[in-house]
Amino acid sequence: MTPADGPATTASRPETAAPLENVLFSAALVARRLPWADLPARTLGLDALTREGLTRRLVAHLRGRRDDGRPVRLRTPFGTFLVPLTRADAESLLTRADGAGALGSAYGLADDGRPYGLSPHAAPEGAWEVLTEDELDGLTAQVAEHLAPVIAARREDGTLDGDHWHDAVLRLSRRVVLGADAAEDTLLSEMVTAAADAAGGRAYEVRAAAVRRRLAPYLAHPGPGSLAGRMAARGRGAPEPDLAVAHALALVSTATSVSALQALAVLAAGAASPEEAVDRVLDRYAPLSAVVYPVRAPLGADGGPVIEAGEEILYAPPLLGQRVEGERTDPAWALCGNPSGCGAARFAALVGRELVRGITTGARPVLLAPRFAVDRLPDTLDPRTVVVALDGPPNRHAAPLSAYGALGRGGADRLDRHAESLAACAADTGWNGSEVGERFRMSLLDHADRCSRAAADVRRAARRLSE
Repeated sequence: MTPADGPATTASRPETAAPLENVLFSAALVARRLPWADLPARTLGLDALTREGLTRRLVAHLRGRRDDGRPVRLRTPFGTFLVPLTRADAESLLTRADGAGALGSAYGLADDGRPYGLSPHAAPEGAWEVLTEDELDGLTAQVAEHLAPVIAARREDGTLDGDHWHDAVLRLSRRVVLGADAAEDTLLSEMVTAAADAAGGRAYEVRAAAVRRRLAPYLAHPGPGSLAGRMAARGRGAPEPDLAVAHALALVSTATSVSALQALAVLAAGAASPEEAVDRVLDRYAPLSAVVYPVRAPLGADGGPVIEAGEEILYAPPLLGQRVEGERTDPAWALCGNPSGCGAARFAALVGRELVRGITTGARPVLLAPRFAVDRLPDTLDPRTVVVALDGPPNRHAAPLSAYGALGRGGADRLDRHAESLAACAADTGWNGSEVGERFRMSLLDHADRCSRAAADVRRAARRLSE
């Protein structure tokens, strides 16, 4: 259907939100930067006044005023977007648009509104990401091998060392994707990350070419039991396997260094199994929490709205609520963003599950920070704030003093980050030019100073508890 078809086409185009609706939706986007803002409401049990509660009401209002399945055009400080109002509507629209070849290269939208590049989706044909029983046993053995130094490097209170975790799981990622020869190639991981960050920009081709050169010797002789080896044996129609391998390495690295650590915290908080914990994390704390899909060609109605070229569709799952109970998250939406699915994302989720299962084999995880239960998960879960101990005490109320020292260090780090965030907000030039703006700036700086002083006090107490 085209504009020449008359009034029916015009009526079926997406509606633009009212000015106040734009303001409230913009506030919901901006509030993603302020996880601590929910603390007073949560402390008082006023869930309706948390960011999640207020956003849920806003989205329900937007849905109630519009036909089902129709995205609404919302103006925000970060741009003007078409926003589907349910996960099902968003995924249906994007899948249809992708199948019609109407989408350009997607990009991520950070909490501060900064656009960033995503690892370009690339995957060969064939079930190369499906493991046989022997191959799965091999993956389990590889995970156990790389977890051994992480477990050995636990602190005296049993807590995992974050630096050892990060380094070990990135080595594991390179091992399972390319083979043992690539495990120690830290520069490769940095190059893959840099190329993904530049996707859609002028620097991408140069960085992607550097990644291809770095991958060449590993792809010439992929390690036994590696993903690259399976792709070479089973893959068909993959003229550029280096792109698929780079994409797989980017996604596996994210699943292991970020999602698996969050899943370990959720498992310690009461999830029934590593599989359930990883699935919950990918659903609630997806690394791709907001993705923008440019529309490069008109998309016909087909029972839905007419979307013109030049529009941008925003898919922000955390703003749309959780999935229907029993409905499983496709890892592609959480890790890759490709509407038509992604074998590399499925493999990355599998590695994440094996990682959580492996580190808890014979050991019970104990969550020290942040404190939550599986039936009351926080809206956000920064992996840098997670403090988990293995083989801890029988209950958290009996934790040794050294464990509270680790908890205190985590709290001090969070306070420091709050102070930095407040100071950065105060430095925004938007406060200039009015007396009210200057008062807000001074208030922000006062709060930042209090957070910094509190962090120093908590850190001193943590040192005493750890002695």
